[in-house]
Amino acid sequence: MKIPIWAEEVEAGRKPEILFWVGCAGSHDARAQKVARAFATILNNVGISYAILGDEESCTGDPARRAGNEFIFQMLALQNIEVLKGHEITDIVCTCPHCFNTLKNEYPELGGVFNVKHYSTLLDELLKSGKLKVKDTDSQSLTYHDSCYMGRVNGVYEAPRSVIESLNHEIVEMNRIRSNGLCCGAGGAQMFKEDEPGDKRINTERIEEMLATGQKTVVANCPFCITMLQDGIKEKEMQNDVMVMDLAELIIQKNNWT
Repeated sequence: MKIPIWAEEVEAGRKPEILFWVGCAGSHDARAQKVARAFATILNNVGISYAILGDEESCTGDPARRAGNEFIFQMLALQNIEVLKGHEITDIVCTCPHCFNTLKNEYPELGGVFNVKHYSTLLDELLKSGKLKVKDTDSQSLTYHDSCYMGRVNGVYEAPRSVIESLNHEIVEMNRIRSNGLCCGAGGAQMFKEDEPGDKRINTERIEEMLATGQKTVVANCPFCITMLQDGIKEKEMQNDVMVMDLAELIIQKNNWT
């Protein structure tokens, strides 16, 4: 799969419409790589010109700031801002809510002001405008998990649900949703540290809520959430019965794209 690199596109005299910010998970985690590939496939099929930074992209610094290392956060942020401004990039789309939140809300205080969207918002816009169409109209029921950094932090609740409903799927909601949603357990740099003392892991609690809906598919739009939900399903030994899917993967499935 050929993914355009921003510097190479500009050198060839082309200016992409958007920068696809892949993020550390999309670059290095095998499961998140599938999501990045799915989103790139959608962009290719709807004809949006995009590119990635490639080797010029570094971590946004989100985990460092959450873990309390402000120095590393600012070092990474200033480096990224310099690269983005150097390429005169204005529009950025992220598949990771953590990257989205950091680029959108935290980079401006360091001089990095960009138009940043999460891909669930872009997918919703493409479906509503008719630029993105789905071939398969079969309906199924499933449940959706609100990412903290999309939901409670940025107030984006309806766009991902609208995408799912546009695909003719019925959402059977969990007990705790939207502003009352339950964290997957990985936010705040918890993904990178040992569990704290307690009776139950947060992702176990969340998967029990998911299983209580009776659904066989849970949809998420965050690489951390997908990892934690999958781990919770494995803990319940139900990995052969319950599937964790990403929004972009639902669209790929509907259109039978590869």
